[in-house]
Amino acid sequence: MSVPRKKIAVIGAGWAGCSAAVALSSSAKRHQVTLFEASRVLGGRARSVTSDVPASATASGHTMTHDNGQHILLGAYKQTLQLMRKVGVDPAATLLRLPLQMCYPVGSGGITFQAPRLPAPLHLLAALWRAQGLTRADKLALARFNSAARWMGWQLHDDCSVSTLLERFDQTERLTQLLWSPLCIAALNTPPERASAQVFLAVLRDSLGARRAASDMLLPRVALSNLLPNSAATYIAQAGGSVRLGCNIRQLQANGSQWRVSTTESVGDFDAVVIATPPDTAAKLLDDLTDTTLLQGFTYEPITTCYLRYASTIFLSRPFMALIENRSKGHWGQFVFDRGQLDSTQAGLLAVVLSSSAAAIGDGHAILCKGIAEQLAEVFKLPELAHPHWTKVISEKRATFACTPALARPSNSSGLAGVWLAGDYTISDYPATLESAVRSGNQAAKELDLV
Repeated sequence: MSVPRKKIAVIGAGWAGCSAAVALSSSAKRHQVTLFEASRVLGGRARSVTSDVPASATASGHTMTHDNGQHILLGAYKQTLQLMRKVGVDPAATLLRLPLQMCYPVGSGGITFQAPRLPAPLHLLAALWRAQGLTRADKLALARFNSAARWMGWQLHDDCSVSTLLERFDQTERLTQLLWSPLCIAALNTPPERASAQVFLAVLRDSLGARRAASDMLLPRVALSNLLPNSAATYIAQAGGSVRLGCNIRQLQANGSQWRVSTTESVGDFDAVVIATPPDTAAKLLDDLTDTTLLQGFTYEPITTCYLRYASTIFLSRPFMALIENRSKGHWGQFVFDRGQLDSTQAGLLAVVLSSSAAAIGDGHAILCKGIAEQLAEVFKLPELAHPHWTKVISEKRATFACTPALARPSNSSGLAGVWLAGDYTISDYPATLESAVRSGNQAAKELDLV
């Protein structure tokens, strides 16, 4: 006797929602999934957007498609890579795989640290030996930290800030400034003085502490919406489900053994619901139904990306490089990506990323772009970089939760029968990343499937 298919609503088509919807669509129980998304574009905070640009700034017309932020994936992101393959996206074709590196422009006062393609841990030993810009004391401090972290099993008895952890292990000021702090801000989007050391160690465990390929850095070659969300939507539709864009959820209420989902367009009853929205949105949907204290307990950090368009002949020596901040000069850039080396149609487009960027955006976009353009011109010794043809600033004010020590995070269970949560904010040893979002979506689907 066959089991009737469950009708399941997944609310939110970010990477967590796409993950949950795909997993449920491919379940042996063959659930009928409806994926709701308030936006007209799939992907949540990791999506593609289209901007109007002057005709002189692009060869392809008066619009340009780019991402709402620049992302780096790691080789350790197993579930994300598995999900991409599942929906028909080839990671080898859509991601540029680079060895672990932290490299600054030559002559900028930074370092050149790059792991060769050797088996672990030889790749790190070789990277440390060959590193340029680090003193003997810096290298010994880094080796000491790595050995101690491995000996501890990458675990702390009590969580503390990353700054405190680095002080405990006598990390040098230069090593902290040029390696640990940029890694912390990039991975956790939280300054080291406020960031969770335990979560930071978890990221290092699965990258530095794992096999060499796990530490590789993966840069998207295609628009973020094409990297996973669009193919996920096709997969869901082919499995008999549906995707509804531009569909705001107004109310969630119990209706007997089912859940009634009221949108701006219609009302439908479902056997189960996965809420894959940001936690504050989930709290609004659930506030009259269950305790939402944990959902409302997060604070948030912004991420800002400044796109600068130059002549197509402009290119950097590497696909991406780290930058030294100088806030007094308005030089807020932390990392710069040469989009032309990732996608040939974007030759001359640079993307500068500012994590935990609240202070940077305070004076407005025009001043921010001017300072960053001057920063690029100075560090790369190319005066023309001070005068981009076109600029665009995209600031996600609630890009991630602030990943602070001993932060209380909710489980996938909402406390209500038939309702689950999915998002990068749920219980995990990872910060807010694409991988933690995908993991959470998979876990919500797994728990729902067992009921």
